[in-house]
Amino acid sequence: MMRLKLKKRGLIAKILLFVIIFSGLSGSTVLAARPNRGEKKPPTAPSNLTATNITDTLISLQWDASYDNKGVSSYHIYQNNNHIGSTTFTTYNAINLKSNSTYTFYVEAIDAAGNLSNPSNYVTVTTLGKSIPESTPTPEPPQAPTPTPKPTQAPTPTPEPTQAPTPTPEPTQAPTPTPEPTQAPTPTPEPTQAPTPTPEPTQAPTPTPKPTQAPTPIPTPTPTPLPAPAKKVVGYYGAWAAYSGFTPDKIDVSKLTHINYAFANIGADYKITLGYPEIDLDNISKLNALKLKNPSLKTMIAVGGWSWSGRFSDVALTEESRTIFADSCVNFIVKHGFDGVDIDWEYPVAGGLATNTRRPEDKQNFTLLMQKLREKLDVRGAIDGKDYILTFAGAAGSWYVNNIELNKLHQYVDFANIMTYDIHGSWEPYTDFNAPLYINNDVSPQFKWSVDASINIWLNAGFTKDKIIMGVPFYGYIYKSVSNQNDGLYQTYSGSASINYANIAANYLNAPGFVRYYHQESMVPWLFDGSTFITYDDEQSIGLKAEYINTKGLGGAMIWELSQDPNRVLLNALYNGLK
Repeated sequence: MMRLKLKKRGLIAKILLFVIIFSGLSGSTVLAARPNRGEKKPPTAPSNLTATNITDTLISLQWDASYDNKGVSSYHIYQNNNHIGSTTFTTYNAINLKSNSTYTFYVEAIDAAGNLSNPSNYVTVTTLGKSIPESTPTPEPPQAPTPTPKPTQAPTPTPEPTQAPTPTPEPTQAPTPTPEPTQAPTPTPEPTQAPTPTPEPTQAPTPTPKPTQAPTPIPTPTPTPLPAPAKKVVGYYGAWAAYSGFTPDKIDVSKLTHINYAFANIGADYKITLGYPEIDLDNISKLNALKLKNPSLKTMIAVGGWSWSGRFSDVALTEESRTIFADSCVNFIVKHGFDGVDIDWEYPVAGGLATNTRRPEDKQNFTLLMQKLREKLDVRGAIDGKDYILTFAGAAGSWYVNNIELNKLHQYVDFANIMTYDIHGSWEPYTDFNAPLYINNDVSPQFKWSVDASINIWLNAGFTKDKIIMGVPFYGYIYKSVSNQNDGLYQTYSGSASINYANIAANYLNAPGFVRYYHQESMVPWLFDGSTFITYDDEQSIGLKAEYINTKGLGGAMIWELSQDPNRVLLNALYNGLK
């Protein structure tokens, strides 16, 4: 599931991150201290410098903050030993680069007294050979006549091809968000007519007027199940959702083909283990019961995630460690009734939590790990007479694609779930879109990327088209104290957090002062009231993404995360769009 993401990740990590952001302790912003001319001790060196996004003309850098007893004032960024800029944040975009060229970067911190730290680690990166082509799926709404179309402030944006004339629909849930769905867990519609009863003969079959047997009774109508989605629809269910009342039995399985239960952890013995042992067994029992409602439903155990990827590098390191892990995965799914395993390693080689173990050889070892899992699952499948499923979750950026072997991985997996969201978010200094479908022509202070660019780079790397499952977010980001310019887009802010669609629909969508805007090029909406900016996906943008999946010939859609849309507004839009 950016990203980032802060990605489709463990809940605890996200909560901690948002606490840090709102409290202003550190992380994205460095707090300046009053100058102390007598201070001689320099800050610690910035650490874990990585390239988080790479295009043909831009490289995005990110690093862990330095520490200083008097406060860090700023960071100096060096490119090929030349100072190219400074920032108070722990991210920086090196721009106007040459395509297919190699650059080396490092960062130094300076404190309030003017003391420079030692340099960070050095990162050498090669830009892409050419710009990512923007595909033009059919149909695509026409662009506004101006070169850089600015969304109108009217609540009714134009055009909205996939939904009713009212662009911002009335939410179906109660005024306050609640994880309890407003409809029955199985929203299978009643048939429009009863089965045709046995017709009454127009004349008696024999001369005697008395029938020889009673008329055939009319059977009780059986609800007609909804047709299965034409594409794969994979929904991640976070185990923690049960704490707020959205238990697995509340999932509408008629519109899903797969449910990924998130997450299992990895023990020090390299074996898979329950992530939330106090609720997992009850959740899994309810998950298995869903197959009575949808016998074709497949359930998967998702392993790792943002919070629990720290041991993947060790697990993948040797033949012995890979075998231990793979055997434990097979035993786990057989014991708990799962149909397969989803590996959510965030991330091989670089990225993820600073405490994660990472190695350059993760790139090759990830392939070997998936190969071993495929081998073990097939052996067990032959015994059980069953085809066990193997998938993985991957990031949307070029940096991730460069750190794995997509041209080899496709032969071992059934499909991959691309986390095409968190393209922008609360870790950046400006408001922006969480999951823009296309790169737009706006002048922006941040790097340009999109869902479409992510899909293209996976395809260009050699991954099979119909094994690509494109992620769609059932959440967005809310930004506070935003500058009241450009309708809140690309502006600075003072605090940000993730927000689920149910909360957006119940408390912001029709709230006084909020205006819904729609970007004609990026094909996503946002809300703004003059100081609060919300980037999100709604029925219109989800419908357009479903249309994109169909036009592009992809394998289907992946949802992060099911409990964030308990009233199934977005799920219905996705299902209808993929028919």
